[in-house]
Amino acid sequence: MEFLTQIIDTIYENFFDPKKRVFVGYLLSAILISFLWLFIVKKKTLIECFRKIFDKKIFLSKSAKADYMLFIINIIILMFLSPILITQLAIATFVFEYLHSQTFLMPIDVNLQYLWLIPYFFTISYFVLDDLTKFITHALMHKIPILWEIHKTHHSARTLTPITIFRTHPLEGVIFVIRSALTQGVVIALFFYVYGNNITFITILGANLLSFWFHLLGSNLRHSHIWINYWSWLEKIFISPAQHQIHHSIKKEHHNKNFGVTFAVWDCVFGTLCTSKDNEVSKFGLTKNENKYEHNVLYLYLSPFIGMYKIISKHTLSRFQNTNKQTFTIKN
Repeated sequence: MEFLTQIIDTIYENFFDPKKRVFVGYLLSAILISFLWLFIVKKKTLIECFRKIFDKKIFLSKSAKADYMLFIINIIILMFLSPILITQLAIATFVFEYLHSQTFLMPIDVNLQYLWLIPYFFTISYFVLDDLTKFITHALMHKIPILWEIHKTHHSARTLTPITIFRTHPLEGVIFVIRSALTQGVVIALFFYVYGNNITFITILGANLLSFWFHLLGSNLRHSHIWINYWSWLEKIFISPAQHQIHHSIKKEHHNKNFGVTFAVWDCVFGTLCTSKDNEVSKFGLTKNENKYEHNVLYLYLSPFIGMYKIISKHTLSRFQNTNKQTFTIKN
């Protein structure tokens, strides 16, 4: 009974904690933005707006139902894994002790006149570095075959809803938890070492100031069927909902594009940016060869292990054949 209560509390927390992506306030703001976009920009009637936003074919699709199941099951799995995962405190302590052993970067005396700026500098620095490490991790999940087998679960979605953010394999969840802990640990240790006790996050309702506005301004629309794009120049700075939908597109020319979460500048720098102009998406998911039993929850959990086994076996066999070939050449 206590375990069931813990699961219910965790689900409740996801929807009623402003630090969580699907906080009910962010979901309501996404609905409001959708209504305004469809009504003002797309010239839809109120009835048409309502039907488009709450389309039963999207939210009751087989793909969406798989998302809901993965959301609940992953909560249970991560409840068991969380206690053994490395924490930001452990990382921060390690980095902080290392900083005391070097002489290149030293603590500074902060002018009291500018003391109030430090929390803002700290909050912005963390948000930017966190976004950069998300971009790097996300790109690696696509570029490295073994990691792609894990990340493929997320891209198997045929329809996108805000809950699709939870359509991930537990191994991916572990990778991103470690990424988050590393980022926070490094930033906290570095700022504490340089600025001392003067650091603190600027928050709204307990959420990071910039994360709060990012989610309030429609982060949940990135996983949705509502195509909202920005001006081309703005899509080179910030990732629009349409750009992330392009990232999920089944079209070959859209593959490995728009890895960014908030900022598009990372994609600009690494040549993976794809703006929404002339790139509207009609289908999401994987290729026909990869898209097998994509709505079967058991398959979604087992598929990455099968894929990784095949990659490792193929690599091992290739090395074995090369070794035998070299041995045969030497003997002859």
